[in-house]
Amino acid sequence: MQTHVRVLAWLHIVLGCCGLLAGLLALLFFGGIAGIVGVAEPGPDRYIAIPILGGIGALFFVIAAVLSIPGIIAGWGLLNRQPWARIMTIVLSVLELLHVPFGTALGVYGLWVLLSQDSERMFQPGASLHRY
Repeated sequence: MQTHVRVLAWLHIVLGCCGLLAGLLALLFFGGIAGIVGVAEPGPDRYIAIPILGGIGALFFVIAAVLSIPGIIAGWGLLNRQPWARIMTIVLSVLELLHVPFGTALGVYGLWVLLSQDSERMFQPGASLHRY
């Protein structure tokens, strides 16, 4: 079961980093569009459009960060066998069930791994301190 916990941890870390990267790309994309509008639009409408476009990019980035950072934190905690990480990842796995199809697969896998008795024993306070 240790291998499954490690795989689950890395899946959460990688998917969280992909989410942050997508948010950053959205921020850069909308920031670039705002820059183009600022250069190409000669009229006063650019002073309205530029903050709106920048705000949309910033909103996408904040949403992506809020949704991705908990997975990264949970994955790190699973790798270090922190008891709070098991509970946090179970909650995240339940929420991921709504994200069809990949989130559903990750959620089912996470629940299967973390609700087993073997993994429950791994995260108890007196468990072996073997780290990954």
